[in-house]
Amino acid sequence: MNKKTFLFIFLICAMMIGILTGCEKTIAQSEPGSSDWTDKAFTVNTPIRDVINYPGFGNYGRLIFPVNEDYYSGSTLGTLSLTWYTQIRPEKTVEICNYMKNHADAGDVIFYDIYTDEEKAADPSKNDTGLFFFRGEPGAKFAIVSSGGGMVYVGSMHDSYPHALEISKKGYNAFSLIYRAGYQTGPEDCARAVAFIFEHADELGVDTSDYSLWGGSAGARIADWVGTNGTAYYGQKAYPQPAAVIMQYTALSEVTGNEPATYNCVGNRDGIAPYSVMLERINRISANGTDTMIEVFDGLSHGFGIGLGTVAEGWVDRAVAFWERQMQEYG
Repeated sequence: MNKKTFLFIFLICAMMIGILTGCEKTIAQSEPGSSDWTDKAFTVNTPIRDVINYPGFGNYGRLIFPVNEDYYSGSTLGTLSLTWYTQIRPEKTVEICNYMKNHADAGDVIFYDIYTDEEKAADPSKNDTGLFFFRGEPGAKFAIVSSGGGMVYVGSMHDSYPHALEISKKGYNAFSLIYRAGYQTGPEDCARAVAFIFEHADELGVDTSDYSLWGGSAGARIADWVGTNGTAYYGQKAYPQPAAVIMQYTALSEVTGNEPATYNCVGNRDGIAPYSVMLERINRISANGTDTMIEVFDGLSHGFGIGLGTVAEGWVDRAVAFWERQMQEYG
């Protein structure tokens, strides 16, 4: 090997080592999970992995974000993106994570298993279930909120935590359901959540009368099915129907005649859940003598959540007022 050839090979090898070293450094720098957040608040720059692994959250930290990671992207709270969702507000994501952190740090129980250890051992998929508790006033009525996700994942950070937080700010107790995505397992887990809350009402400090079920997209179907068909249909003891079902952007069309009072909202540019389907269904429910309300928001597409900064902002207030109307009429 002559000198020129050797020098050429040496330079190529040096370049390759530099490239690989640089790659390793970039990867290492981008890996989350290395910061200690014990004495500081989460920010938009906090890695999602740091939130999941925060010691104060214990074993349930992994359930705060979708367990099926194929349906979300972004490495930090400020860059979180969820499949099929729009209007994700980083400041709300940060508020929710800090709400959870502050309550966990204070010793409050913010997560409850709905299945026993024996049930989870018999069916490991039940490990991916539970209730995140957003506390209202002691002894107040409760709501369960189920997010959407196309029955393939659970998009709670945008489609149920914000709702539960806003409901709790109004004094009501709100639970965000982490369920097994699926047309059968989803409503089964929701029915189990209802049963769990009724059975542990004293411990939780909630009033079980005139509760409500909320949901967006696939979660709206879950809320309606459990509200309409009843908890016994899904393998639980028969508990009272909810006073109201609050539904967002779903193309559910069937009407049985047994629907509870129903509130709907949807955008008129929703290509997944056409507003015409929701309007036609709500009219059929109304024709049965059931109290209903629908709001159609101009220019909004699918998955706008609580609608911060959009024409839909404030719909949660009106939905709560609709629920309260049912308390007055039937409570």
